[in-house]
Amino acid sequence: MSFSFPRRGRSLSTGQQSQLEIINLAGERRIVFLTDEVIEAPNWSGDGKWLVFNAGGQIFKISPNGGTPEHIDTGHLDDLNNDHVLSPDGKTIYVSSDDGHLYAVPFQGGGAWRVSNEHQTPHHYYLHGISPDGLTLSYVAVEQPDEERMVNIFTLPAAGGPDTRLTGFSVPNDGPEYSADGRWIYFNSELAASQPGHAQIFRMRIDGTGVEQLTFDARVNWFPHCSPDGKLIAYLSYPEGTIGHPPDRDVILRLMSPNGEDQRDLTALFGGQGTINVNSWSPDSSELAFVSYPKA
Repeated sequence: MSFSFPRRGRSLSTGQQSQLEIINLAGERRIVFLTDEVIEAPNWSGDGKWLVFNAGGQIFKISPNGGTPEHIDTGHLDDLNNDHVLSPDGKTIYVSSDDGHLYAVPFQGGGAWRVSNEHQTPHHYYLHGISPDGLTLSYVAVEQPDEERMVNIFTLPAAGGPDTRLTGFSVPNDGPEYSADGRWIYFNSELAASQPGHAQIFRMRIDGTGVEQLTFDARVNWFPHCSPDGKLIAYLSYPEGTIGHPPDRDVILRLMSPNGEDQRDLTALFGGQGTINVNSWSPDSSELAFVSYPKA
């Protein structure tokens, strides 16, 4: 059955498809859903019943076994991007709007409420993680207090409240996500870069101390995602010399242990932006959901 998504943002080239897939730890892939429109960034619900993704500024869900996507009502919000997370209790979706703010929406759909704050200087919120107890969100903010653009890591109470700065680096940082035990925040950063764009994977304590670099290779590594059982980190690896996290690249999904050891390739694909911007592990840590964008 065909399904039409709202059209907003980037589009695919002629003959290209968005391919929502699931892969197990042996590297075996299966296709859940195909479309000739852009879909991005699957989350896996805690009960295992749904994959949640964005398309055309809105949020949808689909069974991991396939079928027809279902729209999730997000009230007045129709400008949502690929930075969204699910609460551990499965009741709430936290979303990032292109208006620069974060909102909470019931998983079953309904009115959205803002949880982020107004700032006197630019502070554009991009959500990436939620603590295991569901009480705290981790995000990056694009700031521009003077003329210099900065991208740093903050936390925020999920119910709303004051922002807490964790980093004050002059280089870009992204993808902050809590470990399964809640003791660490994993992220990618250009802290160790010898040239612009050379992001690697790091982690730090949840108060911003104890920063550790975990990957050291020539490739450009983004978006670390912690498995629910705490045993693995999945991340997206771009070719050497990539700037940012663009779409339409030959990329590799990789795995490593939480301390950065035992790095290995899981699969290669054509994708990048939209593939695994947010955590997409299955609840039992046996599979990952992702989006590839093959061309004809």
